[in-house]
Amino acid sequence: MVTEKAHLMIESLNLMGYDALGVGDDDLTLGKGFLTEISKKAKFPFLSSNLMDGESGKLIFQSHIIKEFNGLRVGIFSLISPDSFSGPNDPRLKGLMIQNPVETAQRMVKELKSNTDLIILLSHLSYPKDVEMAQTVPGIQIIVGSHTGVSLSYPPIVKDTIILHTPLRGMYAGRFDITFYSRESGFYNVATKRSFENNLPNLKLRLNAKEISQAEKEQYQKIIGDIERSLKQLQGKNEFSNLIIPLHEQFKDHPEISRLIEDFRKTYPSEPDKSPPPKQ
Repeated sequence: MVTEKAHLMIESLNLMGYDALGVGDDDLTLGKGFLTEISKKAKFPFLSSNLMDGESGKLIFQSHIIKEFNGLRVGIFSLISPDSFSGPNDPRLKGLMIQNPVETAQRMVKELKSNTDLIILLSHLSYPKDVEMAQTVPGIQIIVGSHTGVSLSYPPIVKDTIILHTPLRGMYAGRFDITFYSRESGFYNVATKRSFENNLPNLKLRLNAKEISQAEKEQYQKIIGDIERSLKQLQGKNEFSNLIIPLHEQFKDHPEISRLIEDFRKTYPSEPDKSPPPKQ
């Protein structure tokens, strides 16, 4: 049943039009051999830049891909952390080695930088490790993180690296839109700009009110000046917006995926819970 479920997931991801999959610890539940075999069924590459075969010392999956979107060359690589596992004896690690994520990231950025406009890391490191990665390894513009399951509706920007996360178990989808000008121009959240723009008219109205004191007037002038300078500094920078969407029942299911799930349920009907009632 578990292997058939894995095949169902791959078929569903194919229909959803994935560009790449970053390998995580749960993907290795059925072992290295099974994951390698099932990856051949996918219409998209499995990526892992630091997951190595224990015997040959070679990468098991592709280290990266470069894709072009509307003229933008995007390099995508993936990392997994040894801390994602319960320890060195975790059965999922059988026959595997994991290279140091930071050293691997430095090598991948160096390799991708000259051939790409934007570098994305598919991270299975955890949110705290993603922050450390952004602080330690310059050149990664976007980290799409996982494993921790935090919800970042307002993504942090750490040293020009945007960190994205959505909650666990596919209950939410994240939509990330970017307007990209250049690698050197940095990023800002469109929500920040809108907040400044919305506040500015109200502050100017207060500044011109007759009843305010001179001290208040000077405070408003300073705040308005700071906002206008901030808005000027945002001009020409790369901008982004981020939306986390709850996937509720009103979303229409993909008809082919629904059929696959129904066939699976007919073959493997769920059994009633036979466990004894909990003790009071």
